[in-house]
Amino acid sequence: MMRRLAIVPLILLLAACGLHPLYGGGSTGAVSGLLRSVDVGPIPGQQGWLVRTKLIDRLGESGSGVPQYRLDVTLDDNITTYGLRADRAATQERRTLRARYQLVDLSSGAVLLDETAGSDASIDSVSSEYATVAAEQSALENLSAIVADQIVARLAIYAARTTH
Repeated sequence: MMRRLAIVPLILLLAACGLHPLYGGGSTGAVSGLLRSVDVGPIPGQQGWLVRTKLIDRLGESGSGVPQYRLDVTLDDNITTYGLRADRAATQERRTLRARYQLVDLSSGAVLLDETAGSDASIDSVSSEYATVAAEQSALENLSAIVADQIVARLAIYAARTTH
């Protein structure tokens, strides 16, 4: 009972500073509504398919059937080798996935948001070529999820700022 009473002033203090949840209102809130109204444009390549699929999963299906915004994404995927052994074989690789994305208002054609997102992963190069290729693929899948999460988080912040 005393513990609950101690939390009440803290909650009131947070409310007074203007702090509010990003996804306030849940699936019927303004942020969720804006995210559901974003159509993700095609992104070429395997990397593009992975990122686009993850973005669609995270944004949700369009509720109105007619999107209000389009998300254009351009990817840069790069693998760099480093850490050489005496026989000049690489012992490490770094896979970097960067995305430049734009949120476009379909009614006016205006670019509302122009940002970048990205992440990288280190990969051990081993004597088995199959294991190295599998590690590179796993890194790409993980990086795709990270980049998609960054993009959706930034879109949610944009939505929260423009709808409040």
